Amino acid sequence: MSLANIMVSVDLGAEAPRRVRLAAGLAERFEADLTGVAARRIPGPEKAGDFREAQSRYSEEQGRLVDDLASACAIFGGNAGTQVRTDWRQAEARPAAFLVEQARFADLVVVGRLGPDDDAAADLGVEPGPVLMEAGRPVLVVPPGVEQLMAARIVVAWKDCPEARRAIMAALPFIKRADQVFVASAGGDARFQGTEEISWHIARHGAHVTTHLLNASPGEEADEILRFARRQDADMVVMGAYGHSRLREWLFGGATRHILQATPACCLMSH
Repeated sequence: MSLANIMVSVDLGAEAPRRVRLAAGLAERFEADLTGVAARRIPGPEKAGDFREAQSRYSEEQGRLVDDLASACAIFGGNAGTQVRTDWRQAEARPAAFLVEQARFADLVVVGRLGPDDDAAADLGVEPGPVLMEAGRPVLVVPPGVEQLMAARIVVAWKDCPEARRAIMAALPFIKRADQVFVASAGGDARFQGTEEISWHIARHGAHVTTHLLNASPGEEADEILRFARRQDADMVVMGAYGHSRLREWLFGGATRHILQATPACCLMSH
């Protein structure tokens, strides 16, 4: 797999400039195009009332949307630099739904982490969960304060399932350039997950790989993976996203949910 087009979600939050700079750095490294995406839905009238008043409120919201999208475009243009080819997509739409729609033109989608201690999603902001479940593309979740990703030391959180296999395939452009790759499997069944075999497969792509079986109590696997990533000074975690959607609620396994909310390093996930 190669990266020809990287897509980044742009909002009006404090982390947006850093996220754009990170995505632009990746685009430059992989000689990829960079596409910025922003959207927001204009709220409908809360209740029936005077038509002229409703029309006035709608016009005000429309003007605010134009200003918000212009601000987002300026954030993108001001932080994407001049070394990569760029494109811009915007719409009056639900932010996550529009990003998912546009993701069909992307090899990698970059979004911000949204944990309980992070700033709430700003105007135009998206939650990673719906994008992960619907885009059909690998998603790079960027924690606050990070504006560069070298992917020099990568932890692959391995579980023998299709999601993890797809995540490794998506991460190969990074894995091939990494200084060190740590394949880690956590939990009581770690020794039965084929960890040595997947390490051998990754090594055949030219990576320097070591294998690690981590002790973890049931339900603590994600915490152990994150602790291991910190000990190894990893700047990227690769893992499958396990879960399903139902009635517009996004339901994840415990490990996926925890990683989405708490990862201290950039996390490349695939569903």
